[in-house]
Amino acid sequence: MNMHLGDVCYAAVLLPFTPDLKVDEQAYRRFLRYFLGNERFRAKGGLCINPEAGEIFTLTREEKRRVLEIAMEENNRSVPLIAGTWALATSEVVDTARDAKAMGVDGIFVTPPGGAQDITSCWDANRYPEVWSDQIKAQDRAVDLPIITHPVSGSAAPFTPGLPVDATIAICNEIPNIVGWKMTYGYDGYRIVGKALRKLPRRVSVMAALASRFHEYRATDLFDGTLSGFWNYGLEGMLDHLQAWDERNIDRANEIWQGGLSQLHEYVADMGRLHVRYKVATWLRGLIPNPFMRPPMPAPKQVEIDTIYGLLEGAGLSVIERKEASLAIYR
Repeated sequence: MNMHLGDVCYAAVLLPFTPDLKVDEQAYRRFLRYFLGNERFRAKGGLCINPEAGEIFTLTREEKRRVLEIAMEENNRSVPLIAGTWALATSEVVDTARDAKAMGVDGIFVTPPGGAQDITSCWDANRYPEVWSDQIKAQDRAVDLPIITHPVSGSAAPFTPGLPVDATIAICNEIPNIVGWKMTYGYDGYRIVGKALRKLPRRVSVMAALASRFHEYRATDLFDGTLSGFWNYGLEGMLDHLQAWDERNIDRANEIWQGGLSQLHEYVADMGRLHVRYKVATWLRGLIPNPFMRPPMPAPKQVEIDTIYGLLEGAGLSVIERKEASLAIYR
């Protein structure tokens, strides 16, 4: 790959399941082909396999390997491809990173540990950055690949739900293989962290996550690439919007943004329902067979389905027939 791995618009690819919650391999292959069959996406996009949106927290190591194997087959080096490595134990995180390297990924996508409150909701990342940096370094020693981060912590505003700026810069300085920082922040935190990343002595790409703010981030030039689940359902409109920005056609970018795309993204971007709504929207587009998620992820409410259906239509995106947009037909 000739491009800097952080300057890519990665889709955090979700994972379709069968009604009995097994990985739906055929549906997954079709979904990957949807991305890879789009010439504009191939020109600027990439695939992040086994991200949070792909429900990595519910996958066994064997399932993670199989999902990645399918993605590598379908991609066949068409676009940059990175893989998530999350697991409960650091030993399995490292093993998962080794699995990914053995399959030929371009980089790894690292997420902070899960488990006790000491390392999750009560973690003070500024005082104890090693909670995450030690785990990243263990993976780095094992695979020596480019790293893109998914920073999440219990940090206070304005950095919620990402990592505070001091910890961010400390970790980037400690680990030279970090090439991109997923910007999980609200607007103010994004600006603070993005400007700090710009001052590093090497390039660490500012990678937008919440598509509900892409317009503002492009306007302020704090946008190098993306790592976002919004691509799962919004591909065509999002490509149109970014293309208008690339062409410096601000009137066209505003027209697309205010013509339904921002309204759709803003509804999906409810942080307490984000991944549920990703999957609902992708199902309503007809890109996956159903919106099922493995417990403990909850089922969507019918009001969410109805609202997203209308917003997709309002954004000019194709949808399944209205009569099919009900969970009742699956029960």
